[in-house]
Amino acid sequence: MGGPLSRSARSRFVLPRGVPFFVLLSGTILLLYKADTYISQNNIGARNNVEATQGRKFSRRIGNETRHATSNHTLSKVISNGTFDRNFEITWGDGRAKILNNGELLSLTLDKRSGSGFQSQHKYLFGKIDMQLKLVAGNSAGTVTAYYLSSEGSAHDEIDFEFLGNSSGDPYTLHTNVFSQGKGMREQQFFLWFDPTADFHTYSILWNPQCIIFSVDGTPIREFKNAESIGVPFPKNQPMRIYSSLWNAENWATRGGLVKTNWSGAPFTASYQNFSADACIWSSGASSCSSSSSSSNSSTKAWFTQRLDSAGLRRLKWVQKNHMVYNYCKDTMRFPGGLAPECKIS
Repeated sequence: MGGPLSRSARSRFVLPRGVPFFVLLSGTILLLYKADTYISQNNIGARNNVEATQGRKFSRRIGNETRHATSNHTLSKVISNGTFDRNFEITWGDGRAKILNNGELLSLTLDKRSGSGFQSQHKYLFGKIDMQLKLVAGNSAGTVTAYYLSSEGSAHDEIDFEFLGNSSGDPYTLHTNVFSQGKGMREQQFFLWFDPTADFHTYSILWNPQCIIFSVDGTPIREFKNAESIGVPFPKNQPMRIYSSLWNAENWATRGGLVKTNWSGAPFTASYQNFSADACIWSSGASSCSSSSSSSNSSTKAWFTQRLDSAGLRRLKWVQKNHMVYNYCKDTMRFPGGLAPECKIS
């Protein structure tokens, strides 16, 4: 991850006697990568500050609606497909976000003055959410495209996809995180096995009472299991909206802030299409999958009880072996007092 030493750094660099240069260089690269990861762990607060100051119409508050959500559902399904004008509202960006092609396409734009963002009209409590994205092309260093589910308030739940831009020719970092009752620090990061700027690709979140599965083009990249039995809170009581934004995070996003945004390439654009939510909609304190809807059906049962099967686990292991670049469950330097309890079962 880290770049080569600068000329000035090399001129001050004194090689300790008896220590091979490649060992010291490897250590320097590792420290730069750790700095990048450490800074990115604070990105949620930075993103929310940007969205709040640039006009995002959403207050993080906990009300009775989110506190008293129930997980006692029958399995009737609600399917929201298709158009962005019926399912989403643009919340900030002063014209930089646009719904196009009769609602079939949505674009977010970032320039030096502002980014942009949108949110879903509905809140959801469990479901399978699919969205196709095409990310900022070229030199995207310093930019972040965020696509996530979140409830409201300081003790909020959140399920994150965030795409950290990079210099031309370098891979995007796909950053994932899970918050439960306001606590995150559960980051896993990946380099994708394709160019996410050349075409649209599908990024999916399957969220049910047993687990959260992150997938890319149908391939699972991460599974976060319900570990309440060992004292780990799990997102299951707070309904969440879908949010997305494109914003400038040059202070941390690329190599820990060492690489800044090149504004000569602005405006930067990310595009969205083919939204689908097979999910339980939360409205007026009740779920569309409540016991009053007794028409249980097998297709909804599939996602409501779904776990990774043997084929899914093999694909997950392939991704994590070949494309994972950071895992909080392996970072003993960051957590010297011990890894998170859920790491024992992940």
